[in-house]
Formats: sequence, C-alpha cells, structure tokens
Amino acid sequence: MNPIPVLSASEAAAWDSQARTQYRIPSRVLMETAGRAVAQVTVSEFRNVVSGGVLIAAGAGNNGGDGWVVARALHAAGIPVWVVAVDPKTDDAIDNRALARLDGVRELGREEAWPQATVAVDSLLGTGAVGPAKGDVLALAQRLVEYGAPTLAVDGPTGLDLTSGEAHGPVRAQITVTFGGPRRGHLLAREWCGKVVVVDIGFPPPEAAWPVLVTDAWAADRLPRLAPQMHKGDRGRVCVVGGADGMSGAALHAARAALAAGAGLVKLIAARETIAAAQASLPDVLTVESTLGEDLDPAATEALEWADAVVLGPGLGRQTAREPFVAQVLSRRAVPTVIDADALHYFKGQTNRPVVCTPHLGEFRALAGDALADEAANDRWSAAARAAAKLRCTVLLKGVPTVIADLRGPEYVVASGNPGLATGGSGDLLAGFIGAFLARGTAPAEAAALGAHALGRAAESGARQWTARSLRPADVLAALPDVWRAWKEVRPVGPPVLVELEAPDVA
Repeated sequence: MNPIPVLSASEAAAWDSQARTQYRIPSRVLMETAGRAVAQVTVSEFRNVVSGGVLIAAGAGNNGGDGWVVARALHAAGIPVWVVAVDPKTDDAIDNRALARLDGVRELGREEAWPQATVAVDSLLGTGAVGPAKGDVLALAQRLVEYGAPTLAVDGPTGLDLTSGEAHGPVRAQITVTFGGPRRGHLLAREWCGKVVVVDIGFPPPEAAWPVLVTDAWAADRLPRLAPQMHKGDRGRVCVVGGADGMSGAALHAARAALAAGAGLVKLIAARETIAAAQASLPDVLTVESTLGEDLDPAATEALEWADAVVLGPGLGRQTAREPFVAQVLSRRAVPTVIDADALHYFKGQTNRPVVCTPHLGEFRALAGDALADEAANDRWSAAARAAAKLRCTVLLKGVPTVIADLRGPEYVVASGNPGLATGGSGDLLAGFIGAFLARGTAPAEAAALGAHALGRAAESGARQWTARSLRPADVLAALPDVWRAWKEVRPVGPPVLVELEAPDVA
C-alpha cells in the first residue's frame, strides 16, 4: 500500500490540484467518490441508529458539495435524509445540489424546524478554512450543536483549523472522515475530531517528502523478525546507562523495556543503589556498577564496547560530573545510541554515531535552543526537521502527535497513545524500545517510529484493561505482548477506508 501522508491545508490543496490537472481526474469524480465514502462510513459507524434519519448541514463550497453527495447516496439507500444548506457557490456543489433535488432529497428552509434525526453530518467547511466560522455558517454550526445528535464531520468539524489545530468551535464530532491522509489539525486536536477515518478517493501517490503516518501495517512490516536458529547474541545487546542514586526507576524501566521489545541481552551501567535494585528485582539484566563520574570506570568502558546499541540518560541526573561523563560515553565505539532524559542537556550534536534524541517540549528547548522550541509550539514538524539538521541526528519530538525527523527521508508521525502515557516512566520505556530495535540494525528513524507506535498501542491496550487514568509503566509493558500478537497479522480495514484512528481513551 502507498504511505499515508499527514498533510497541511496547503499540501492537501496541492494534492487535489495535482489529481485534477496532472492526472486528469475530474473534480466531480473526486467529489462523488468522497461523498459516497462518507455515506458508507456514516452507515457503518452509526449502524444501530442511522435508520432514524440523517440531517446534513452543507456549506457553500466543495465541502458542502460532498454533503450533497452524501445526501444522495443515503437517500438512494432508503435512509431518511434532510439537508439544511448555505447556497452553494462552486460549480460542483451547485450541480450536486441540483442532482439531489432531482432525486427527491428533502431540503429544509433556513427557518424551518429540524426533524428528529438520529445522526448529524457537518459538511460546512473544508480543509482550507481558517479562523472562526462566521455568518450563516456559524449560525448553522451553532444550531447543529444545539440539535444534539451524534455528529460526523466531513474533513473536519466546523471551526477547527486543520493545519494549526487551533479550535474555534463550535462543533465537536464523534467521527471525522477525511480524504487520502489525516490533516495536521486532526492529530493536534483529537478531542474535537473524535475517531478519525481516512478514506481513499483515488488521489495519486503522495509526494515522497510529505510526513508519513505510522500505522500498524507499516510497523508490522518493519518489526525485526525472529528466526528459529537465533541465540541471545543475535537478538541484540543493549547497554542502558543511567540510574544515579535516588533515580533507579528510570534506568530499570528502560532496561525492562529493551527486554520486552526483544533484545537478547541488556546490560545496565548505573550507580550502586540502582545496581542493587536491579539485582533484587530484575535478574534478567546484567549489571555494571559505576560512579557515573568524569572518567569512565574500566568495567563501564568494556560494557560499552560490548553493546550493539546504547540507551544513555534515564535517571542519569545533572550533577557537574555528568557532562564529561556523557562526552566519555559518546567517545567510545560508534554504536547507535538513544539519548534521553538528562543526557539531552549535554548532547552537542555532530557525533560519530547514529543518534536518536527523544525530547519532550521542555527538553527540546535545552537540546535545540529557544528559537526552535518556540517554533515547535506552533509547528512541530518544521521544528523537528530543523533540529535534526542542526544536530545531525534523528529527533523524536514527543507529544500529540509525536514527530520523528532525520536527514535521510520523510518525517514519521505517530498518533497512537492516550493520556495514560503522561506519567513518569513512559519516556524510559520508549528509550528502551528504540534501543532494542537499534540493536537489531533498524535504521534510527524507523526504530524511533516503531518504538513510539508500540508504546502508544500498548498504552491503548492497557487502558482498555486498567483505564488511562490508572495506567502505569508496568501496565504498558504488561500489555505489550498484545501489540506483538496484533502485528503478526494486520488486516486492512477494507476499501474505501485506509486507516482508522480511534479517539484517545481519557477515562
């Protein structure tokens, strides 16, 4: 299958234009296909109630034209449907309103009472809309909210900027259907969009430079395989470096995560207190006691030479000696390295090894500087890409969504997960996962994307058992086998649906 892009409004417009001009796909064909796909999703998602009728609010542009096609398709299937609309202004929308009228679709006057439909469809504004809704569109949107029926949004709920994610309201959707790929705003404002369903309407392949959504199919295809003849050395050797006294948990989480992600051997370089905790609670891990001082202990040096990948930073602390210690670690054999947590404050870039940095927004400021951190607050895609270029490494910028950028290819975007991950220890699990994949030879950006998507999927599975509110790192690890089993046999949803992004669990 083609990669699924994550699009800004301008990229979505360019894709649509390319389909019509370069590939000669008539705009009416795209609209017809889009509307019929939305109708199919409407019936599928509201199967138990759709027979009670569908009320469609249609705008003046092509998004409104999509709504008229939805109305025709539902009417043809015998589902009661009513349309309340702003007068269309584009040729395709005008023509589809005429066809709907000819078919007998019931159109309501502006002041007419609305019937008691069981589903509402918001097709008032499309991807290119910016700023708050105004005038007749705002009045219809507000009335739709007051109407109270479960709402499906076409492209996006009215009032949501689908590039910036800024939500002006008033519409919150239970389901959002979009075309070809999710828009940035869908992923930045999940609470306004509900479940996001991406459908195929016949666009040509996306531009190679556009960010790619990480899906289960993508991840399953890249997950390092096991072979019957493997021994523990073949499955990768990961060295976790951190765990200062009083900060044992972070390093232990990372070590456990590396094992759970498939590493054959994990060795922990840490302070005495953390080593004692590991020996008591984690017998699978090899241990090397270290002062974490300015000079590497001989045993730590030997462990770093042994490793296929290094995870540097969980629980390391920020004492004066840590900066030269980090420099010493990075001066050893050039194996792929995850730089996480406290070590991010001491990484200067331009190292001789493949590096994956895993900052959240606060750490990103220390890593990339104030200018890029300020940019990340508004455009995490651009900021991550510029930071990767500046530091000459792979940058995984944690958040909603998580963005992975490096110098070699398109950005990856991970939309899985839930607020259960907003707790201490989640980042340490992520670092351990990535370290395990790096140790098997996975390219840094792909290892980072795999790790983030596995973490998100495990959090989703864990929340179904324990709720997002009570989810802890141990619960995420306990749910991880569900992810590996699910990825053994990923089945497509089926045309026209390309991917479904469930609304994050916030219970």
